[in-house]
Amino acid sequence: MKRIFIIFWLLITVPLFSQKISNLYDKLNGAVVLIKTNQQEILGEGDIQALMNLKGVGSGFVISEKGDIITASHLVQTAEQIFVMFSDGEEIPAKVVYSYPMSDVALIRLDYSKSTPLQKVNFGNSDKLKTGEQIFIIGAPYGLGNSLSVGYVSGKYTRKHLSSGFVITEFFQTDAAINKGSSGAPVFNMKGEVVGIASFILSRTEGFQGLGFAITSNIANNFLLKEKAVWTGIDGQLIIGKLAEILNLPQEGGVLVQKVVSGSLGDLMDIKGGTHLLTIEDEKLVLGGDVILSIEGIPLTSDGNLIKSWYALNKLKSGDSFSYTILRKGKVMSLEKIFP
Repeated sequence: MKRIFIIFWLLITVPLFSQKISNLYDKLNGAVVLIKTNQQEILGEGDIQALMNLKGVGSGFVISEKGDIITASHLVQTAEQIFVMFSDGEEIPAKVVYSYPMSDVALIRLDYSKSTPLQKVNFGNSDKLKTGEQIFIIGAPYGLGNSLSVGYVSGKYTRKHLSSGFVITEFFQTDAAINKGSSGAPVFNMKGEVVGIASFILSRTEGFQGLGFAITSNIANNFLLKEKAVWTGIDGQLIIGKLAEILNLPQEGGVLVQKVVSGSLGDLMDIKGGTHLLTIEDEKLVLGGDVILSIEGIPLTSDGNLIKSWYALNKLKSGDSFSYTILRKGKVMSLEKIFP
């Protein structure tokens, strides 16, 4: 009798669960968008190099009627053009407003209003998310349009810098499929609230192998909506140790600038990106650009100081002056600018 009851219970609950997921998808799908980017990258090494236009795809989700959209920072941080495509096919250009690369989250804003009212979703409290809890993701893997993947929270992790104590990021692992193009997609709880942002996969191939990760919604909410993370528009590589010696830096380390996007804070600072791609110590680096040595008196010689310098920049208000030091073509330059 007990076995019959269990079978009967399963026959009822499985269809009900499937129907709930289907209803939530129908309710939330309109707020999930496909994001397309264009940017130029240096390809090839040595004497055979070319500046190529690369296209990127990812996902995002609308959080306000004025056209604010959350996505992955790595998708838009150095993009020259950003386009947002909605589920009805309408496409609108957008620009980066805030970006926090250390947690791979960014906020972009539509250049103009959509022809029809925007559908938005709300953040949930990711602190309440528990290991074993069921979640689902709506994204656009490989840019093919919105699709649904369902899974469970496998574990939660917080990463702090040991010396500074700053929370760098907070994320959770899930077995829900996260494929190329799903970066920036919303991860929902069973209430239909966003509790995470799909960020990356740990895989030996470009396919999904069960190791998907998402930045928590509380981190995104804190750095994008409360802290309003400054968008530097800089793609840089922290150079320390032997690499710093090879590049003959005048201190223990610095940020080697790979690329700077027009219209960003880095552009305002007149920071120059690199011009030549080389492999040094098994690491591909674009050389020929500036090396940022310090910001607001903080030497960029460690991860901890890099985080401190970001906080120093982020505390600035419009009209405040700030200082920084760069190495350009072998010459150390001390500069000052007004924060926009």
